[in-house]
Amino acid sequence: MPVQSLLIRDSAPHAGLLQQYLVLLKNYPILTKSVTSAILSALGNLLSQALEAKRKAKEGAAVKEIDISGPARFAIYGLLITGPVSHYFYQLMEVFIPATVPFCVVKRLLLDRLIFAPAFLLVFFFVMNILEGKRWTDFRSKIKCNYWPALKMNWKVWTPFQFFNIIYVPVQFRVLFANIVALFWYAYLASVRK
Repeated sequence: MPVQSLLIRDSAPHAGLLQQYLVLLKNYPILTKSVTSAILSALGNLLSQALEAKRKAKEGAAVKEIDISGPARFAIYGLLITGPVSHYFYQLMEVFIPATVPFCVVKRLLLDRLIFAPAFLLVFFFVMNILEGKRWTDFRSKIKCNYWPALKMNWKVWTPFQFFNIIYVPVQFRVLFANIVALFWYAYLASVRK
């Protein structure tokens, strides 16, 4: 007698979304990662604003309305910078430091933490300065005051996540994993930039 699987329940709606995401990721990897980065970056900025508003309300200070330009800037940054740059970085890391290389995980982590992270953070400050319509002197001032503390915090926060990302997350999902962590990281960066 043949055995048939019984459908216990219909697929959950989120399973359909995941399936669609996987199809888009396979067919349009850079665009999918870029749009995902844009959405999660904007949400990170909204989270920052919400946390700041909550803190101000708790202190009894005046609370400002949500500034839509903030999430818009972060979405642009995610779409044009984070998504594509991260995609190519993880792909090239696989090519230049393949899994067969001795100590490949250590080498990949050092590449990410000592080369990519400082450069990417500098690009973040530069692009945000442009998107905010600020001058070169403002950029230099922000770098002088905020770059080193932000980079040290980056190393503290991101190193364990990137270690996990490099070892356990398949390359096609590394940008997504980093974007989820970045949701909270961008909330921190948005508060540091003020």
